Order: sequence, then structure tokens, then C-alpha cells
Amino acid sequence: MKTALQPAALFDSSIYHFSQVVTVPAGKQVYLAGQAAMDEKGEPVGGDDIVAQCRQALTNVGLALDAAGATVADITIVRVYMVDYQPEFIEQLLPEFESFFAGHPPPASTWVGVQCLALPELKIEIEAQAVVSG
Repeated sequence: MKTALQPAALFDSSIYHFSQVVTVPAGKQVYLAGQAAMDEKGEPVGGDDIVAQCRQALTNVGLALDAAGATVADITIVRVYMVDYQPEFIEQLLPEFESFFAGHPPPASTWVGVQCLALPELKIEIEAQAVVSG
């Protein structure tokens, strides 16, 4: 079981739905490739809507975790890559992350603006690591 920590010397990250520090006991480590808004045929979905793309990317994270015998509760860190990042993306995307991690301590996270992703249609990609406690 992971433990989320909020050191007093760091700002309260709960308003952004991430943990400053996550610890886990030994277990099976799971590393997911970056998941984007693509369907099972590899076709981009969501058009230019970054929220719709985020929702699909998170769905794909869930599917990848399931294939590895892990759940959202096992995620220790996510890295979010967004094309042409704008500060307002935080307000737009936080509800998607809050819904995805509902009922679980949020993982550590890093959000990064990038010039482009693998396909020009893609606006967001989410990479995750998890530990399944044994």
C-alpha cells in the first residue's frame, strides 16, 4: 500500500491533486509507456479537445494497469506531457485526474509543456509508474 506524504516545509499540493512524496513497500514495479488519446486501432480521438484527449489517455492508463495486474491505487507517479502548455490547462484537466484517482491518495506528478508529441493530432500524453504490493 502506498503512503502519500505532505512535508510541512513544502506547499500543500492537495489543491492540485498530487502528492509531494509517495512511499511504497517492496513490490512488483510497473512502468507504463506514455498513453495518449488513441483508440484500440491506434487512431487519435478527441480532436483538438485537450479534456477529451486527457480522459481517453487516462482510460488507456487504466487499461494498461489492468493488463499488468495493477490498479489506479498502485500508481506512484504520473508524468503529463502537453503540447503548447497553458496555465489554464490545470483548471481544465484537474477534474479528470480527480475523477480518475477518486478515493485513492494521489500520486506524485510532474506536468511538462512540450513542442509536440508522436503524432500531430495528439495534445496530451500520460506516463505512469506503479508498484503492486506483494
